[in-house]
Amino acid sequence: MDVPQVIRRRLKELGLEQKDLAAAAAVTESYISQLLARKKAPPAPDRTDIYDKIGKFLKLPGGELSKLAELQRKETLRKKVADPPRPLFREVRELTLGKCEPRKRKQVRAIFEKEPFGEIERLITQKLLDVAKRIAKEELASENWLRLVARLSKRSYEQTRVLILEFLDTDVFHVSIENCVSFLDPLIESWDIDLENFGVEIVLNRRLALERVKRFEFQEKKPEPAVERQPGLEQFFKDASLSGDATPDEIEFLKRLKFNGRRPAAIYYYRELQNLRDPLHFAGPLSRAPR
Repeated sequence: MDVPQVIRRRLKELGLEQKDLAAAAAVTESYISQLLARKKAPPAPDRTDIYDKIGKFLKLPGGELSKLAELQRKETLRKKVADPPRPLFREVRELTLGKCEPRKRKQVRAIFEKEPFGEIERLITQKLLDVAKRIAKEELASENWLRLVARLSKRSYEQTRVLILEFLDTDVFHVSIENCVSFLDPLIESWDIDLENFGVEIVLNRRLALERVKRFEFQEKKPEPAVERQPGLEQFFKDASLSGDATPDEIEFLKRLKFNGRRPAAIYYYRELQNLRDPLHFAGPLSRAPR
C-alpha cells in the first residue's frame, strides 16, 4: 500500500472529498488530485509539512504517511538508478545569468556556453538552489511569508504552498523555470563568483530573508599534522578525578597541545584545564578559551 491508496481509502471511510483535504492541507485541489492519481510523486517527508496536515485531518496514526512516502520514494529511486536523469538546464540558464553581477556576466556566460552544465554552472546553480530552499523550508510555516511570496510571484496562497512543496523536493538536475520564477527570482537579488578561488556571494531580497548576504568560500588548505597521543594525556583521561568533568571542547584543546619531545604527566593536563577555565587568564569580557 502506498500514499495515494491510504489517502483515498481514508477519504472514502470518512465520507470526505478531495477539496476538503486540499483545504485542510492548504494546497490546491489540483495538487491533491495529481498526487492521488500518481501524476506527482509524494514529496520528501523531511522537506514538507503536508503529511502532518493530511494525517491529522484523516485521523491517521502519527508518522504513518511519512513512513509510507519514504518507502515509496526509495522504490522509485531504485527503479531510476539504471537511467539517471539528464540535466534540463537550458530553460533556467538565462534567469540565472540575469542575476549575475553585471561586470562578470559576459565572462560567466562564455564559461557556461563552452561547457554546458559543467562544474562552474552546477556549482553556482547548486548554491543558489541551496540558499533558496533553506529559506523556503525555514519559512514554510509562516503564513505571512508565504503570502508575501505569493504576491510577488502573482499567485494564490494555495498555489504558492503547492509550488514550495515541489520546490523543496527538486534538485539541481530537475530545477524548472517555474521553480526559478516562483522562488529563485524573488528570493535572490544577485550573485557573484571569484573565478580564482570559486568563492560565491549571494545577495538576498531583504523583504524575504533575514540575512541579506550569504558567502561561500572554496579554498585549498593543507591537512593538519597528526598530533601524537601523549602517555600523560591517556592517564589523565583514565583518572576520573582529573578529567571527569572535562567538556568535548576542552578535551579537543588538550589533545592539540604540543611539547617538542617532552612528556608531560597527567597532572600537567589537569592544571592546564584549570588555567583554561580561569577567566583571569584571558583579557576582556568577550574573550574565549583557545581551541
